[in-house]
Amino acid sequence: MTTQPTRPQAQSPYWGVPVARAIPAIVVALIVAFTPNHSSVVGLLVFGAFALASGLLTGILTLRALPAGTGRALLLAQAATSIVAGVLALSLQGFGLAFLLYLVSVWAAITAILELVTGLRSRGEAPAKDWIAMGGLTAILALTFLLLPLTDLVAVGLFGAYGAVLGIYLVIAGLSLRWGTQPSAPTAKDSVTLEVQNP
Repeated sequence: MTTQPTRPQAQSPYWGVPVARAIPAIVVALIVAFTPNHSSVVGLLVFGAFALASGLLTGILTLRALPAGTGRALLLAQAATSIVAGVLALSLQGFGLAFLLYLVSVWAAITAILELVTGLRSRGEAPAKDWIAMGGLTAILALTFLLLPLTDLVAVGLFGAYGAVLGIYLVIAGLSLRWGTQPSAPTAKDSVTLEVQNP
């Protein structure tokens, strides 16, 4: 049986969004790695700055890169959620570890659901699998902060690790979209060719 090789997709106009989103994630990872103070105050400050920057970048770049539709609406809702969470974290730094765990859990759960739904509804489009992967990673963060008895040190450290993994993945995802290295689905012409070759 002869199969048709998969062809790379053309450059996606969305490629700059994941690359831009990677910047605050990587900065968070570096700050947590090189800051000895892992108190809840620092955790709220770091999370607040990350969520606010990520929300603004996601919202602005999504408006510019994606056409109107369900996918864009869900990503804008995700951006708004991040902005609200960031403002709350920066405004209420004195509320301690319990507030940090609760805020990160709620933010992560909402954004994970929105990103997973975006990916599942956009299957066949270039960024879909990346949305699903990032939604799954953020869902793990939500469950970890919600279910495990974390100390200040562990909670801030885990968020820094999340930022590192997310940032690296976003860079890879964005460059893959930029260079069109993700395999595309077979076209109608490809299907006809396969049927002729394999009666």
